[in-house]
Amino acid sequence: MASDAASAHDELPARLAEHLDAYAEHLRLERGRSEHTVRAYVADARSLLGHLATDTPDAGLGDLDLRAMRAWLAAQAASGVARSTLARRTAAARTFTAWLARTRRIARDPGIRLASPKSHRALPAVLRQGQAAEAMAAAESGAAQLEPVAVRDRLIVELLYATGIRVGELCGLDLGDVDHDRRVLKVLGKGNRERSVPFGGPAAAALDAWLRSGRPALVTADSGTALLLGKRGRRLDQRQARSVVHEVLEAVPGAPSLAPHGLRHSAATHLLEGGADLRVVQELLGHTSLATTQLYTHVSVARLRAVHDQAHPRA
Repeated sequence: MASDAASAHDELPARLAEHLDAYAEHLRLERGRSEHTVRAYVADARSLLGHLATDTPDAGLGDLDLRAMRAWLAAQAASGVARSTLARRTAAARTFTAWLARTRRIARDPGIRLASPKSHRALPAVLRQGQAAEAMAAAESGAAQLEPVAVRDRLIVELLYATGIRVGELCGLDLGDVDHDRRVLKVLGKGNRERSVPFGGPAAAALDAWLRSGRPALVTADSGTALLLGKRGRRLDQRQARSVVHEVLEAVPGAPSLAPHGLRHSAATHLLEGGADLRVVQELLGHTSLATTQLYTHVSVARLRAVHDQAHPRA
């Protein structure tokens, strides 16, 4: 989120600030963006308008041109903002100016000509397949005594690794989203896009144990239809899921410290290493762009290169 960029510009002139609420409603209602995304996009728009107001005190929306947008990005780059963050904020600014032009708040869209800084995308850390197996075994061992929270924790890591779903998607699952016969989850992803994701036998066993002995012990009047529950019976939140993943991976010697997204990265990488088609992995992960999924082919190649360099006598 761009709160750091926006903090210096909380007080915008009314002639500029009045458009932000309408922009937020557009993102929320017309584009179907999550509240987190809406906050981030509005913060970037506020930052842009704040720079405009600082640079030109009497400026209105009509003064928002390409020069002003480039100056805004240059100021952030000079303050040490990472290239990847600049690229994301550039995209957010273009979304904002496109909306301004479409709603005739400005005569033409200056964002069309705003170039995005090239980000140097780092390869994500992933588990080796053996480490993933050890993590699942550690979670299963912890659940052996049928303590409800341990049974739930096993299901959390099994589902994250088996399906590659996002932690928000995991926490949003309801009981009715599980097709037990076909071993398929109905997942609501980014942009309210729905997809079906299969899971295997170990995850099915963890799910059965949770529904049989875990969830009934935690369920309360506040549980509703949530599949996964916290200790107090409410829907599991993302922070709890992250803590579970960190704790499980701490039991695996040499494993990197990963968040739930690391299990998603690991699942995608292992699928491709096992021969899965790139477009199938794209569909499973819910990526709108194949280019996003292609990152995992680079992960696989990088790991092959590391093994080759270590093992081959003429590397």
